[in-house]
Amino acid sequence: MRSDTTARTARRRTLRVAAAALTAAAALSLTACSGADAAGAKPAGHSDTAQGTAESGGAGSAAGAQASGAPASAGAKADAKNDAEAGAAGKQSGGAPAAGGGKASSAARTQRLADGVSTAEVSKLGEQHYRAKIVARGEVLATLETNGHDDGLDANDMFVTLTLDGQVHSWMGGGHQGPGTFTLAGGWKAKVTKLGELRYRAQIIGHDGVAATLETNQHDVGLNANGIYLVLSSGGIISAHA
Repeated sequence: MRSDTTARTARRRTLRVAAAALTAAAALSLTACSGADAAGAKPAGHSDTAQGTAESGGAGSAAGAQASGAPASAGAKADAKNDAEAGAAGKQSGGAPAAGGGKASSAARTQRLADGVSTAEVSKLGEQHYRAKIVARGEVLATLETNGHDDGLDANDMFVTLTLDGQVHSWMGGGHQGPGTFTLAGGWKAKVTKLGELRYRAQIIGHDGVAATLETNQHDVGLNANGIYLVLSSGGIISAHA
């Protein structure tokens, strides 16, 4: 009986030692695995921070790109539209050039001419500065302009002058073809000489000698000589009317 009891007691101790050895081995295995994981892994704080920064930066960039490319809100659109309209209005009111080459003109007055068909539309551009558009059947045929001197026109044997004070005078016929010396209305004489192609000079002669000189340079000219109106055309025709 004692030998059986002793044998059972020995087996129990052997089993307990084996169990203890297995437990210790398992603990060592777990410790080794834990150490290996800890050695292979990045520090928790660093990896989380780096990953959080990368994700935050990526999200921020994506959000920024999306925000920059996204359509503006209704309020932003309204503000932008108002700013654009205000800028356009400012440009239009402050920078737009005036008609007639940047010169402001007064309202035109219309005057019937000697042929009974044409009219002169006269507008004031400045002091002793007038413009007259010769219009027939809705078409502008010619333009006269004074700017420090009178102007004139031979329009198919209708002669027109525009004076420094904006007065228009017209008459039909009475032309003399130069070169030559001719007696004009009002007792004046005109000595017409040819200077070149479409260039003529007319000396207006009175009792005291040469009172004025007209000269064309591919453009008709006119003169008010004490109430006697004269026109010298670029073709050398001179006419006068009181």
